Amino acid sequence: MTANPQSPLKPLVDAVEGAAPLDAAGKTVAKTVRNAISPGPVKDALSGTWLGHALHPVLTDVVIGSFTSATLLDLLGGDDDGTAAERLIAVGIAAYGPTALTGVNDWADSEPVDDAVRRVGLVHASTNAVALTLYGSSLAARRRGSRTKGKVLSLAGAGVLAGGGYLGGHLSFTKGVGPNQTAYDPGPDDWAKAIGSDELAADEPKTVVVGETPVLLVRHRKHVHALHDRCSHRGCSLGELGELDGETIECGCHGSRFSLRDGSVERGPATAPQPSYEVREQGGQVEIKLP
Repeated sequence: MTANPQSPLKPLVDAVEGAAPLDAAGKTVAKTVRNAISPGPVKDALSGTWLGHALHPVLTDVVIGSFTSATLLDLLGGDDDGTAAERLIAVGIAAYGPTALTGVNDWADSEPVDDAVRRVGLVHASTNAVALTLYGSSLAARRRGSRTKGKVLSLAGAGVLAGGGYLGGHLSFTKGVGPNQTAYDPGPDDWAKAIGSDELAADEPKTVVVGETPVLLVRHRKHVHALHDRCSHRGCSLGELGELDGETIECGCHGSRFSLRDGSVERGPATAPQPSYEVREQGGQVEIKLP
């Protein structure tokens, strides 16, 4: 079996990921966004907590679909008076603002985890802004009667948009921004020893590794609660960085709150619940397993 060929765009992505001069601007923008959009209802809405997964990818379909559909009409015909293409570009422009806002909200939460994500995200956003400018100029040219110029600008916008989309895919599917961080490591599905009972003090979060899974244990009011320790949002340790509040644990990185009873999300920006485990104590040991 031969190895998969390297993507021709990999050197470009590597260069962007290694572009340390982008850090100063990236850190400033990310900090500003986090200060402006603090944990709460607005951030939950932008993050997609209510939806059950990130909202940003849903909105990108509207922008990309509208813009590229307009360009395809230009190339393939079927829009004799140009009205449909103009309307599609207008829809893409209208959807761009909410899409960019949800994207920058997600990107800002990459801090302080990954320098490469910060850099690629900044270039991704800048590239998309260029595509928006080209499509906006295309719409303006069309409305002035310069349809040929409008088509050329639209085609250029599609090329730039493709580059931005590639970087967005790299962020999601290669760097893991957005997916549930516990999806591929849910935990033991049969009883497994976690810790000695006498090692677990009341109301003191404890992180242990069961098999290969990091697990958060909390003894509260004579009950022991167990959740996956890696925050589903960005993978921060709940036990090491989190703050306990009764039967709720708050992630110390971005403020997501989870119920210790069942791992459900009580406040975002997390969109996926924490895997929660059944717990029993026998023979001086705390044992856990997935329900």
